[in-house]
Amino acid sequence: MTPKAVPVPGKLLLTPADHMLIMIDFQSQMAFATKSIDAVLLRNNAALVAHAAKGFGVPTILTTVAEKTFSGPMFDEITAAFPGQAMLDRTSMNTWEDTAVIAEVNRIAKPRVVLCGLWTSVCIVGPALSALDQGFEVYVIADACGDVSTEAHERAMDRMVQAGARPMTAVQYMLELQRDWARGETYELTTGIARNFAGAYGLGIIYAKTMFGGGEGH
Repeated sequence: MTPKAVPVPGKLLLTPADHMLIMIDFQSQMAFATKSIDAVLLRNNAALVAHAAKGFGVPTILTTVAEKTFSGPMFDEITAAFPGQAMLDRTSMNTWEDTAVIAEVNRIAKPRVVLCGLWTSVCIVGPALSALDQGFEVYVIADACGDVSTEAHERAMDRMVQAGARPMTAVQYMLELQRDWARGETYELTTGIARNFAGAYGLGIIYAKTMFGGGEGH
């Protein structure tokens, strides 16, 4: 029987209210050895994700590893989106094995977990596989992750996808939260974040608005 189409979003799409974001180990020492993605692009993508989550009210956990003794502070672009929010510093490479992080996961109590951070093959694979094992739906923002080589990053993504994680990108994450340009309450938020952090897409928005007052859905 042919299914009947209706104009409603699919259940696999994220909404601001159905998930938590965990941003993991966006720190200098981790970034120095990251080779799978350009450092500037990584910082822009991480900033885009952070500002989108903050703007759409997504509960977000910021966690570091050995911040004071080895890895350094979290990227300024991320902490700027969450002024005053405490970092949950860990000793464990697997965020999901840290009791303070898990206490916050349980306090937030969302069925979906979105992950991004450094490095993909260690600090993202660990919590992704652990969360999947405990019944959470897991999404990984692939271009807001990085690793010591392209091979390491890609094999880590393969491993997570094979286990059931759903890959996405930074711009995709933000636009999935917006999803309709007629949502005027977050239109300026979304296009503003894109102008600042979305590279060529942001340049296009600046051009369209400056040259002829263009706007999606208007």
